[in-house]
Amino acid sequence: MARASFVPHVETELREMLDAIGVACIDDLFRDIPAEFQRRSLNIPKGQSELEIIRAVTALATKNRTDLVCFLGGGFYDHYRPAAVDAMLARGEFLTAYTPYQPEVAQGTLQAMFEFQSAVCRLTEMDVANASLYDGGTAIYEAAMMAARITGRAKILVDEGVNPIYRKMLRSYTTNLDIAFEEVPVCDGHADRERFIKALDGTVAGVVLQNPNFFGCIDDLTDVIAAAHKAGAMAVMSVYPVSLGMLKTPGAMDADIVVGEGQSLGLPLNFGGPYLGFMATRRQHVRKMPGRIAGMTRDAQGRRGFVLTLQAREQHIRLEKATSNICTNENLCALAATVYIAMMGRHGIRRVAELCADNASYAYHKLLEVPGVERTFSSIFFNEFCITLPRDARDVVGELVDRGYAAGFPVGRYYKGMENVALVAVTEMRTKEEIDGLAAALESII
Repeated sequence: MARASFVPHVETELREMLDAIGVACIDDLFRDIPAEFQRRSLNIPKGQSELEIIRAVTALATKNRTDLVCFLGGGFYDHYRPAAVDAMLARGEFLTAYTPYQPEVAQGTLQAMFEFQSAVCRLTEMDVANASLYDGGTAIYEAAMMAARITGRAKILVDEGVNPIYRKMLRSYTTNLDIAFEEVPVCDGHADRERFIKALDGTVAGVVLQNPNFFGCIDDLTDVIAAAHKAGAMAVMSVYPVSLGMLKTPGAMDADIVVGEGQSLGLPLNFGGPYLGFMATRRQHVRKMPGRIAGMTRDAQGRRGFVLTLQAREQHIRLEKATSNICTNENLCALAATVYIAMMGRHGIRRVAELCADNASYAYHKLLEVPGVERTFSSIFFNEFCITLPRDARDVVGELVDRGYAAGFPVGRYYKGMENVALVAVTEMRTKEEIDGLAAALESII
């Protein structure tokens, strides 16, 4: 056997397995793979002691800049996380729990899922929610596919104010599907009503909107949603959950499907994940919703219990009836969100939202005092805003890193013609001194 040497008993068992399937050697198993694509060596280094490994990993970790004052946003935000969140996540019954297929031994996990769904419904003012999805981007994809299933149509209108990462995911997941996308440009940071109404016709399955949008602009989308309904289309809205502490809810705007990224609800930035997506909808659409739903019931003796009420994955039902095959829920992350929401309560979330908005307003006006900095849009914003710099935002942001600030996101990375625009996010974590420091550092650079 050409590929490896094995200890005697392993080699004997391997020989027996190869004989059983009629293969002469291990190389024959890989014969269909062109030689240039076959691995030549695993290149595994010699083993190291625990101390050596700790030193090596620590050296790698120190390459990350964890000392920067964070003004980054674009869908992921630096919020305060109460210590109790991690304390709950670390409990063994939650940390090591698997999918609760057997309700008699998984009541705690199922109740946590049920409470998460209930919290999402209260935040969004929608009827039903599922037990979480992968993340905010795949949640938008799932919502778009759900709109297509409900309407029997195959065209989706997407506002260009929707997070460009999410829009790229939409196109990636539907590359080989018979789904057409049409992107509608924004107007002064808002959804362009005239363009939307012109594009809405009998072929549109749904419109995908975001509030606040990627530029941080707030918009009451009730009229756009009403126009979509008049054309027989569904309205999908992506939201920033913390903003719902003070903004008009998607339920109040009459949205059909609401999705979002749950990272801001008690999860760290963590270099990109894991996070969770949430989804809520109207009661009449519940059987078209992907994922799973935990429900509360009563047993034969009248005792309260929790079960998986709906399971719409291909693992559970016939493949052709499955609503999705990428909708594994993020149960531990959803638990973090549930603990966070429960600890903050209605008034606490509202207070966090108000602090974010107040801090962002102060930062916005402070940065506009810097010579050469201009407002990009006239629209109002929540905790994130765009400013136009006198030169390329990528260069300015890069120089500010050397001053100790993760100062914002260069919008030109995704939007042509906006190379001088930076997206700045401010949360309750930022102090007046940090904001003043950013303004001073920006002025010294430009």
